[in-house]
Amino acid sequence: MVTCIANTGYEALLAGILAAFLAQLIKFIIFTIKTKKINFKIFTTTCGMPSSHSAGVMGLSTAVGLIEGWDSIVFAIAIGYALITMYDAAGVRRAAGKTAACLNRMMEDFYKHDVQAIGGKLKELLGHTPLEVIVGAIFGVVFAYFFHFYILGQNL
Repeated sequence: MVTCIANTGYEALLAGILAAFLAQLIKFIIFTIKTKKINFKIFTTTCGMPSSHSAGVMGLSTAVGLIEGWDSIVFAIAIGYALITMYDAAGVRRAAGKTAACLNRMMEDFYKHDVQAIGGKLKELLGHTPLEVIVGAIFGVVFAYFFHFYILGQNL
């Protein structure tokens, strides 16, 4: 059953999805250990160590490279997509989170700490630090190799 997805688009898709899910699981475990509290909302957050976005896109890209070849057009497209996603996670979304934090402080001062009067606070934790992105990317690559060679049993 498992080998029927080996070397197909299903393998690449599954490698990306599982890498992202496992990165979210790692975030949940780290949060639980640090705070000694269980919070299932961590599974839907967009920040923290490691970046699940980076893990997912690099897991997908690595699987594509293993299946189609490192010099294929498909791999070039996948890695391009991964680089844009990781740049966005560490750049644009992180900047948006910092802007939200600043606006929240301004609104608290302006509305005398009654932020609910304007609809509540903006979400501040949107992006990742460069380290979170790099660790997520490395996790995605390692997971895709492990998935391809050990779980699906492909030969080296």
